[in-house]
Amino acid sequence: MSLYEFDRAIVRARGYKILAGADEAGRGPLAGPVVAAAVVLSLNKEIEGVNDSKKLSSKERERLYDLIIEGSLSVGVGIVDSEKIDKINILNATKLAMNLAINDLKTEVDIILIDGLRLPSLKVEQMMIEKGDQKSASIAAASIIAKVTRDRIMDEYHRLYPWYGFNKNKGYATQEHIKNLNLYGCCPIHRRSFCKVSHLSLFD
Repeated sequence: MSLYEFDRAIVRARGYKILAGADEAGRGPLAGPVVAAAVVLSLNKEIEGVNDSKKLSSKERERLYDLIIEGSLSVGVGIVDSEKIDKINILNATKLAMNLAINDLKTEVDIILIDGLRLPSLKVEQMMIEKGDQKSASIAAASIIAKVTRDRIMDEYHRLYPWYGFNKNKGYATQEHIKNLNLYGCCPIHRRSFCKVSHLSLFD
């Protein structure tokens, strides 16, 4: 079953009209925000190449980002910064980003497919889909929007803090990132609650 057919089957089976998919990027890094996106695709007009963002090259994600923005009925984005992550923990921050993204949609939806999470405060019907970005076109599209949005944010942070290599590692715990953290300590966008950051010898 194709990713689009997966979504169409849910719409047909449940009698819905409008379906959205939601996903996030950036739960695991040591630095930067967690970003969520919600996307309402036109299920009658497929965007070729939409797939789990992790299976796509950076160039493919950038190309599809523009096509999704242009070809979707609505796109919403939610961003929660590192300071908030430290205050409420990454799971709650991810849920908050998801809610922000869903609330940012300009189209009312009947159901939201969410990759691997359930949102207790959500008023719209939801369906948690494990590995949803590999099954649902709407979730896959959301994963692309979230990933590209976050990557662009980290590229901007690289201009402010070039010694960490955020343009390459995007805040993840690469060897080079850990090495530079031990050399320079933390910068304002590091998640100090994450163990690999909070136990650094040069923690300021």
